[in-house]
Amino acid sequence: MSVAEELVARSNRLGADPRTTNYAGGNTSAKGTATDPVTGSDVELLWVKGSGGDLGTLTEKNLAVLRLDRLRALVDVYPGVDREDEMVAAFDYCLHGKGGAAPSIDTAMHALVDALHVDHLHPDSGIAFATAADGEALTAEVFGDSVVWVPWRRPGFQLGLDIAEIKAKNPQAIGCILGGHGITAWGDSSDEAEERSLEIVRTAEAFIAEKLAEGPHPFGDVVQTPLPDDERRARAAALAPVIRGLASTDKPQVGHYTDSEVVLDFVSRAALGRLAELGTSCPDHFLRTKVKPLVVDLPSDAPIEEVVGRLKELHATYRADYQGYYDRNATPDSPAIRGADPAIVLVPGVGMFSFGKDKQTARVAGEFYVNAINVMRGAEAISTYVPIDEAEKFRIEYWALEEAKLQRMPKAKPLATRVAVVTGAGSGIGRAIAERLAAEGACVVVADLNLEGASEVAAALGGPDVAIAVKADVTSEEDIARLIAETSLAFGGVDLVVNNAGLSISKPLLDTTAKDWDLQHDVMARGSFLVAREAARAMIAQDMGGDIVYIASKNSLFAGPNNIAYSATKADQAHQVRLLAAELGAHGIRVNGVNPDGVVRGSGIFAGGWGAQRAATYGVPEEELGAYYAQRTLLKREVLPEHVAAAVFALTGPDLVQTTGLHVPVDSGVAAAFLR
Repeated sequence: MSVAEELVARSNRLGADPRTTNYAGGNTSAKGTATDPVTGSDVELLWVKGSGGDLGTLTEKNLAVLRLDRLRALVDVYPGVDREDEMVAAFDYCLHGKGGAAPSIDTAMHALVDALHVDHLHPDSGIAFATAADGEALTAEVFGDSVVWVPWRRPGFQLGLDIAEIKAKNPQAIGCILGGHGITAWGDSSDEAEERSLEIVRTAEAFIAEKLAEGPHPFGDVVQTPLPDDERRARAAALAPVIRGLASTDKPQVGHYTDSEVVLDFVSRAALGRLAELGTSCPDHFLRTKVKPLVVDLPSDAPIEEVVGRLKELHATYRADYQGYYDRNATPDSPAIRGADPAIVLVPGVGMFSFGKDKQTARVAGEFYVNAINVMRGAEAISTYVPIDEAEKFRIEYWALEEAKLQRMPKAKPLATRVAVVTGAGSGIGRAIAERLAAEGACVVVADLNLEGASEVAAALGGPDVAIAVKADVTSEEDIARLIAETSLAFGGVDLVVNNAGLSISKPLLDTTAKDWDLQHDVMARGSFLVAREAARAMIAQDMGGDIVYIASKNSLFAGPNNIAYSATKADQAHQVRLLAAELGAHGIRVNGVNPDGVVRGSGIFAGGWGAQRAATYGVPEEELGAYYAQRTLLKREVLPEHVAAAVFALTGPDLVQTTGLHVPVDSGVAAAFLR
C-alpha cells in the first residue's frame, strides 16, 4: 500500500466515527519519499488532506501533495504572526507537480511537526477539555506528560511552529490538546498515529463519562418537558416556515429540523440560556452555526400565535446583537457583514432548526451544533465551559482566508434555496418536472399516490439532501396537510408548487358516468385547490413569496369530442390560475399555468389507457398517436415531458419574476387553443 493509500485508509476510519471528528473537520497527513520525475532523484513529500475535504469520504484526489524541503524553507522567510496569512499563498510554490487539492491553513502544522504521520482532529471529548476553564490542569491530571496543553492560537503558520516546538521539547508526548480548538497526535507509523489519536479521544471520553456519572446533570434541571412526538412534530411543521422566513431576511435559506434526544434534552434544561449565549468555540463549529443560536424563551406549550410573535421580537434582537458583534470587532479591511440572521434556532419542547445555502449545509450546521452541545456537556461535567473570546471568533469568521474560500465557491444554480413540491411526480410529466427543478438547484418533494415510484424518483435525484418522497392522495385534505408538513420538516418550508397530479377517462357524454365526472374533478380540480390552499398557508407564513404552477391542458380551451369530464376539469384548473393570481399577488405569490397537448411518450396518463382511448377516437394505432398529434400542430413536432418541465422552469426561474396569471401553451402550436 502506498503512503497516500495508507493515509486515505486511516483518514476514512477516523472520519467514519463521529466521536473522533466532525464532518469536514480536522486533517491528517503522511510524509514519504517519491521519485522526482525531473531529476530522477528521491524527493521528500507531504501528503495532507486538502482544504474543504472530509476525512470520512477522503480519496487521493482530495490530498494536497507538497515538497517538504520547500515547506521547511518557509520558516526562514516567515514574516511573523501579524503577516502569517501570506504563508498560505506560499504553499502553492511548494506543490509537487499539479499538487492535488488546495493546501489548507493547517498544512504548516503537518509539515513542521517532526513525525511521519500527524492527525489533527475535532472530537467532542477533546474540545470539551480544550474549552474547560481549567483545561490545562485537567490535561496534566488526566494525561500526565503524554499529552501537552497548547494555549489557544488561531490556525496558521505560527500554530504549526508552536506545535513543532512542543513536539521537540516533549519527546515523550503522543500529542497535544489545543486550547479552544481540538487535538493533534503524531506517530512514526500510520497505525501508531491512529492509535495515539484514539487513545487521547477515548481517555478524554472515559474521564468525562466518570464525572457525568458522579455529579448532577451539567445542564441543570429539566424546566421544559419535550412535547409528545406527534404534538412536537406538528408544532415544528407549523413553526418551520415562520422561522425559515425570518432566517432568510438577508438571503434565502434552506432549513433542517432536528429533534434528536441530545437536542431535546439540551433545550429542556435550566442552563440552556446561559450556555447558548456563550456560543460555540471550535472554529469548525461557529463557522457553520454562527457564534450563537437564537433561543425561544417561552414555555413549550405556549400558544403558537404567541410563539410566532415572540420569534419575530427575538429575531430583531438577534440581528441587532449580531450587528453589534460585527461593529465591535470589524477593522477597516474586514469583509462586509455576511448577514445577521441566525443559523441555529432552538425551541424548547420542539427541537432545533438549522439553516444554510442548501439542504446539506443546513443539515451539517445542525450536526455541528449537536457537536457543540456535546462539548458543552463535557466541559460543564469536568469544569466550566469557557469558549474562546468574541474577538477571536470574529477574527476567524471574517478571516480574509475564509472570505477567499467563500468567493471560490461555484455560482449558485437558478433555483438554489427553493423548495418545490410536485404532485404526481412518480412518473411521466411530473417526474420530468421534478428532475428539471432539481437540476436547477431546487430541493424537491416528490409527491405521488404510488410511494414506490416516488421513492425511486427521489433516490435518483440524489436522496434526502436533494429530494424526498411523500405518499399523497391529492383528494384528501389530511394527506395534503401532511404533505406540506413533511415538506416543512424536511426543508424548512415551501416556495414552489406544481399541481400536476391527474388522470383522464375519454368517453362520450352519454357514456360518462357521475363517478367518472367526480373522480376527475376530485383529483384535478379539488386536488389542485387543496394543494394550492395548504401551500399558500405556508408561503404566507414564510413571507418569502412563492410560485404555484398548474399543469392544465390545451383542452382547457379547445373543445374536442368524447372528453367532457377531463376538459371541464382542466378548464376549472385554468380558471383557478387566474383567481389565485388575483388573490395571492399581495403576498408575492405568483400563479401561472402550463397547457400541454399530445404528451404521449413517458406520460402516465397515456400509458394508463388514455392513449388507447384517444387513438380509437382519432382512428390511428396507439403507437402512432404521438406522431398523429405532432402532425396536426403548426410546428409538426412531438411534445415530450421535458418540454413541459422546461416551461415550468421558465415560469419559476429568475427571468419571469413579474409574470403571474399566465398560461403557457406547450403544444407545438394548436391554433384552436390560442389564448384570446
